[in-house]
Amino acid sequence: MRQEAVSKTLQRVVWTLKLPKKTELKLIGVARGSLEELLLDFEDFLRQNNLELWSKEHPKTKAVRSLAYKSNKSYKTYQNFLDDKPEIAANTIICLIHQANFLLDRQLKTLEKQFLEQGGFTEKLYHSRKAYKTQNAGANRL
Repeated sequence: MRQEAVSKTLQRVVWTLKLPKKTELKLIGVARGSLEELLLDFEDFLRQNNLELWSKEHPKTKAVRSLAYKSNKSYKTYQNFLDDKPEIAANTIICLIHQANFLLDRQLKTLEKQFLEQGGFTEKLYHSRKAYKTQNAGANRL
C-alpha cells in the first residue's frame, strides 16, 4: 500500500512539469492504475480482518464524500475519520481513492479530447515543418 501511495506523490510532482499531452495521458493512466491497486489493498484489508466495506449509500460514506465540498481542505479535514478505528480509516481512504479516480477520469477525458482536437507536440512539429517546406519550396529551386 505504501508503494502505491508514494507513487501518487511522485506522479503529482511530474505533472507539475510541462509535458506533452501523450506523456501526460500515459502518466494519468499509470496513476489511475496505481490507485486501483491501492483500492484493492484496502478492500483486502477490510475483508481479511472481517471489517465492513461501506456501500456508496452508507451514512459515513456520504459524510466523508461531503467533506470534498469544504473549502481549505487538508489532512485535518479528514483527521477524525482517519484517526478512528481501522475500519473507519480504511473506508475513508477508499472514499478518497474513489474521489481521486473520478477526478483523474475527468482529467483523462479532457486531455483525450484536447489531443484529438489539437494533436500532440510531434504532430504540431510535423505540420510546422511541412508548412515551412511548402512556403520555401520555390526559394530552394532557384
